Amino acid sequence: MGIFKELGLREIINASGKMTALGASAVTDDIAQALKDAAQDYVDIDELMEFTGKVIAESTGAESGCPTCGAAAGIAISTAAVIAGENLSLIERIPNTAGLRNEIIVQKGQLVHFGASIGQMIQIGGGKVVEVGQANKVEKDHIEQAITDKTAALMYIKSHHAVQKGMQTIEVMMEVAQRHGLPFIIDAAAEEDFQQYITMGADIVIYSGGKALEGPTSGLICGKKELMEACRKQYKGVGRAMKVGKEAMVGLVTALRQYPLKTHNAEQQIARMTNLCNKLESIEGLTCSVKQDEAGRAIYRAQIHVDEQKTGFSAEKVLHLLEAGNPAIYLRHHYVNVGILSVDPRPLLEGQEDIIAREMIRILSGG
Repeated sequence: MGIFKELGLREIINASGKMTALGASAVTDDIAQALKDAAQDYVDIDELMEFTGKVIAESTGAESGCPTCGAAAGIAISTAAVIAGENLSLIERIPNTAGLRNEIIVQKGQLVHFGASIGQMIQIGGGKVVEVGQANKVEKDHIEQAITDKTAALMYIKSHHAVQKGMQTIEVMMEVAQRHGLPFIIDAAAEEDFQQYITMGADIVIYSGGKALEGPTSGLICGKKELMEACRKQYKGVGRAMKVGKEAMVGLVTALRQYPLKTHNAEQQIARMTNLCNKLESIEGLTCSVKQDEAGRAIYRAQIHVDEQKTGFSAEKVLHLLEAGNPAIYLRHHYVNVGILSVDPRPLLEGQEDIIAREMIRILSGG
């Protein structure tokens, strides 16, 4: 019996992905042991933070790194770092940055809600959000013309939540930032490649430690040495409210060292999701196919279209009935408004796709 079931909480089948609301990732035994060992011992936190920063640098190819309690904290800390630097008096002013160079330029279609607002995370770090262009169309000129003597950085949000078309590319934003001598920040929270954006030339890149990395609840910032020193300094200011503990840092280090040993299991994902689709196709009104992740990652999900006219159930109704059960089944529901539900195979334990198929068939058959 799992710990949560022992506590009287419902069993969860997570088919929605590495979602914060469901605990992000289930860690390996090695990471779990590292968390336990760290929790039962003592360390100089500053020394551990510096050591963790070195491991982050080794893993990402960056000059240096800074651990955080999550990617959202990484946005706030990175914002504070490009505004206040290592100046303690300014660090202690964050988020009050009136009169300072504090504007952060973001494309309008990337100011998304990921469980909280990207804009709010920037504001916590003292940034004044400058959104450019329109929700579905941004021109290079929009970015260029937004730059003033108050601009502190340009930020790019690499996320499935963000608008995927009509935005300017990373390369374009980076070129503009470099030409104007401004830091370029990429929020790559759920991305799988921990070296790509540093190799491209980004100054600061932010990742979640609990998503693709499958580490504990944590995050990491990597980038230029002086900027990472400034990020670590923010723990004397706004970062104190989002401090990262010894357990998370040790777990993060362990996860980073394990990550190169992992292999993509695309073929297995496709096989499992094809099996699910074959079962669901027996229900009139359900159309199921295997689709690659919208952001181009090596993730292959089952995409289920629920025809309300034929099934008598809306996709939203099916979703709620699955979530209300025990075990509670959580599907990916970003497109539920157009009748589409998705199953992410990555968090599923062996055979759980069969339970999902069985429960969907039971619900739609009136069982």
